[in-house]
Amino acid sequence: MTERDILTTVAKAADSKRAEDIIALNMKGISLIADYFLICHGNSDKQVQAIAREIKEQAAEEGIFVKRLEGFDEARWILIDLGDVVAHVFHKDERGYYNLERLWGDAPTEDLVSELNQ
Repeated sequence: MTERDILTTVAKAADSKRAEDIIALNMKGISLIADYFLICHGNSDKQVQAIAREIKEQAAEEGIFVKRLEGFDEARWILIDLGDVVAHVFHKDERGYYNLERLWGDAPTEDLVSELNQ
């Protein structure tokens, strides 16, 4: 499975739980941490946890190993490390504060529309 396939799996899982403003940043050549960052948010603690749980479950079904999951209990910013892809699931109130899109503003965005509309 390629890193793009992992990104698609994560994006579809987030979308299935109605994650909002799903954005993928191509971090190749910018960060040594991962090839892609997926950023999205939910509107409540329960939704944020549901999105993270779905990402973890879909990854397991596809045989993708989750290296680390942090922040689940607080449900303000959940980080899911899948190796080549790192998913950041924010609570709506926190996303604007941390503004990872601006922090990593030199990273190009990936078009996920076709994958999410399948």
